Amino acid sequence: MPGYVVHIAIAQEYLRKHNLKYSEEFIIGSIAPDFTNNKSKTHYGKSPAYTNLKKFLLINSINTNYNKGFFLHLVTDYLFYNKYIRKIEKPQIYNDYDYTNKDLIKKYNVKLPDSLKDKVFFKRGKPKILTLDLANKVIEEISNLDLETISKEVIEGDNKWSIYRNIL
Repeated sequence: MPGYVVHIAIAQEYLRKHNLKYSEEFIIGSIAPDFTNNKSKTHYGKSPAYTNLKKFLLINSINTNYNKGFFLHLVTDYLFYNKYIRKIEKPQIYNDYDYTNKDLIKKYNVKLPDSLKDKVFFKRGKPKILTLDLANKVIEEISNLDLETISKEVIEGDNKWSIYRNIL
């Protein structure tokens, strides 16, 4: 899964690109699925790598800012594991977040909620899996997506959302 800074950058960019008013509920929703010890429950699959978008949508609607942010998080995780990065080495990816956080916060003017201030770390080093270029690509591409269109395509079984791994 992407780190908190990447999720918040995507959420903030989504709001900006879609001309939506800044919403703390949307931002909190965009990180909420990772605030648990049981990520299989909040990601509607056996792990964030197997996020089940359809299962989420069959149980929830995306008619609140919080649920829209939550759904954006799930879409991000789904694409992160199935389009951008296929193999994760956990210790290294977590180091990569720490290596890229400072630059991403600066570039995207990421506003960290108080609840995250002690959970976001900064280290010097060179990322090996999630480079700054890849992080920027993930942020830019995912923040351009339209959540309503995605939800409709997922519910209708559009193959576009099951081409990476058939987990919808």
